[in-house]
Amino acid sequence: MPAPQLEALLEVQRLDTAIDQHRHRLSHLPEAAAIAGIDAEIAAVSRRRSTTVPARDEVAARQASLEADLAAAEERSRAVSARMYSGTVSASRDLQAMAADIEALKVRASDLEDRILAVLDEREPLDASIAADDEELAALAERRAAAETALGAASGGVQEELGQLVEQRAHAIQAVPGDLLADYERIRARSGGIGAARLIGARCDGCHLTMPSMELDKIRHAPPDAVVHCDECGRILIH
Repeated sequence: MPAPQLEALLEVQRLDTAIDQHRHRLSHLPEAAAIAGIDAEIAAVSRRRSTTVPARDEVAARQASLEADLAAAEERSRAVSARMYSGTVSASRDLQAMAADIEALKVRASDLEDRILAVLDEREPLDASIAADDEELAALAERRAAAETALGAASGGVQEELGQLVEQRAHAIQAVPGDLLADYERIRARSGGIGAARLIGARCDGCHLTMPSMELDKIRHAPPDAVVHCDECGRILIH
């Protein structure tokens, strides 16, 4: 029967394996993957929106400029018309010039109105696209909030179990001598998380390879508290 400190080391290994499994579960929860997928959707919609907004803003700026020009033409036309019919101007030549000015302003106003309508046609699909993106982003934000709630619920249980395992490990290592624990930690770090394994029959339960008969005989005749290592993988063997 193995010495108590070696049995305690096996218990530490069992707890370390369980801790590693719980940490792996925490980092691979389906709810976390769902959030990552939603974030990817949000990023794609945001990129699309960030392309559309500048295009819409450029069209909106042209619309504002045309509307300002139209307002100025209409204001000038009203001013000229008011002066023309105010009775303060009586010279025929001046009245004819004013009439021509008003007609030119009407033509310009009509042209500006046509250009504004064209710009509005250009802007409409851009506004619709941005509105659709905003609606989609709002829906995605709701889905993400729900996914975060689900993640919190899922991870809470795993974290609670992990905390219990860490406490158990802290208690278990007290029964393992410091030099043995240091050897175990060193081997575990380089051997995929397994630093100690049982010798089951002639097979190392760490690397699952069969021990040579001479090495096996040497291990079996060693004192119960002797620290032996697998000749194949270097892990501490408990037999």
